Amino acid sequence: MAELRVAVTPKDHVQGPDDAPVTLVEYGDYQCPYCGQAYPIVKRVQKHFGKTLRFVFRNFPLREAHPHAESAAETAEFAGAHGKFWEMHDALFENQEQLGGPLYLELAKKLGLDPAALRQSLADGQYRNRVDSDFTGGVRSGVNGTPTFFINGERHDGPFDYDTLSHAIQGVTAQ
Repeated sequence: MAELRVAVTPKDHVQGPDDAPVTLVEYGDYQCPYCGQAYPIVKRVQKHFGKTLRFVFRNFPLREAHPHAESAAETAEFAGAHGKFWEMHDALFENQEQLGGPLYLELAKKLGLDPAALRQSLADGQYRNRVDSDFTGGVRSGVNGTPTFFINGERHDGPFDYDTLSHAIQGVTAQ
């Protein structure tokens, strides 16, 4: 079984308490249809486990298959630099069929971010290194598709439907 090779740090995007007994890490791609399917499942899992679960999202854009994956990840990172990562993360998944410049600028405006600054950051590749760092860490951890989940550092190789994912998390909390 593959292990998470890059520890969770304060640089990660995290929801939930640092001392939660279970950490769920997702390597995801905003344009991936399977990640789109996993998005509401992860939300439901988070609600079910509450403060016993820490959730971490890392970028793993499959650039060759998904032409908007990189720009969407950079848009999320831009928002994160302004304290709005999770709002942008959710909005990107909830508008997955419309990914592209016009959507990013519209979402930035809705979140109170400067659309011109976002446009410039995308043009400059300001957050490309951050996205690449997540991607490289995923490759080192054996990620070869999206979504890939790790539960307390061990890759979850089973399905990611609600029952299976919840059962896997419950199994870790019972240890």
